Amino acid sequence: MVNYVTRSEILNIGRERLSENLQRVRKAETRSPQNATFLSHSSKDDDVMPGVVLILENHGATVYLDKFDPTLSEKSPKEIATALRARISSSKKFMVFASDHIKESKWVPWELGLADGCKRSGNVAIFPAPEKAFEYRWTEQEYLGIYDRVVWGTFKGNDKPEWMVWNHVSNEAMPLREWIEG
Repeated sequence: MVNYVTRSEILNIGRERLSENLQRVRKAETRSPQNATFLSHSSKDDDVMPGVVLILENHGATVYLDKFDPTLSEKSPKEIATALRARISSSKKFMVFASDHIKESKWVPWELGLADGCKRSGNVAIFPAPEKAFEYRWTEQEYLGIYDRVVWGTFKGNDKPEWMVWNHVSNEAMPLREWIEG
């Protein structure tokens, strides 16, 4: 059984030991994307990044966020796009934090399409975070529906829930750590 974790639940995860988790985010914003997990998200979800980064790093990821990358701030949109293309290509994995806010984003769909074209199958996933646990259908529509997703759930024969990467079409999953390391 799998569950989508809501945006507010992830926000609460990040609020525990907030100063430590904010430091994680700052490190993710300043490190190289080389062999990291590129985490694409809407700027309207900055408040939940401490929780998302914590979850991913607790499962072996080295997270890269380009949100406040100082080398991008003074560039034109074309230069930013070129830089993002190189960064996404050099990353090991690509993940989209998929809240309702990505529907309004200019960059997230473009980054996802770019990652889809340059990453091997199985190296792109979405981390859906609906406002309410039962409002998840949007994550299965259009282009988001083709990607595996990060969920909280249990494997058959195991009662202990854990983070996993789930293919909702085949109903198969692997532990998040295994996906990150793969």
